[in-house]
Amino acid sequence: QVQLQESGPGLVKPSQTLSLICVVSGASITADYYTWNWVRQVPGKPLEWITYIATDGGSDSMPSLRSRASISRDNAKNSVNLQMNTLKPEDTAVYFCNAQVNYTSGIKHYWGQGSQVTVSS
Repeated sequence: QVQLQESGPGLVKPSQTLSLICVVSGASITADYYTWNWVRQVPGKPLEWITYIATDGGSDSMPSLRSRASISRDNAKNSVNLQMNTLKPEDTAVYFCNAQVNYTSGIKHYWGQGSQVTVSS
């Protein structure tokens, strides 16, 4: 069973940089057929995809966040990490780590419990 555990600072001041860590158990972050995503949700709004990193290390971010968001892997910690700079109050949301696995039987998603991020001075 793949399990994801996010952790982060909780409260960040505007213009500062956010760093979130997603520690993965039950699978290697370099395993084939896995794509790792960061997604966020503002209360009352739908989920918003932020960025992904694939098995081969390829990555991309949503266009509106491409200049501020980046995703990376830490193989030693088996973690997938999100960094966002120049935070704004509208970045306040619950941030989720997600694993998309392309099994031969179909695609399955695994989710972390989410990490609340509040951007406020």
